[in-house]
Amino acid sequence: MKITQRKLPGFTLIEAAVVLFIIGLLMLLILPNLNQERKRASHTHAKAMVATVQTQVDLYQNDHPEGGQVSLSDLERNHYLTKQQMDKVRSLNIRVNNNEAYQA
Repeated sequence: MKITQRKLPGFTLIEAAVVLFIIGLLMLLILPNLNQERKRASHTHAKAMVATVQTQVDLYQNDHPEGGQVSLSDLERNHYLTKQQMDKVRSLNIRVNNNEAYQA
């Protein structure tokens, strides 16, 4: 009587090690790029918020032709910026000076 052993399908230790090595290598290449993209997106968002505030300053000046300096509190009080926008403006340290918006 002949006894035969069946081969069970599966990965060998070498195959599993190679797969883990490749996954680790890909992670080393991808993660730094993700962090860099996150920083770039944050910078782009800050520039967009400055542009939004500047647009609202211009709109406020058009609606109030009597002149004078526009402040962030004027924009908030007269509902030119929403509460969420004002929270972002404060967190990004955006200021208005001489009716020009900038990030401090």
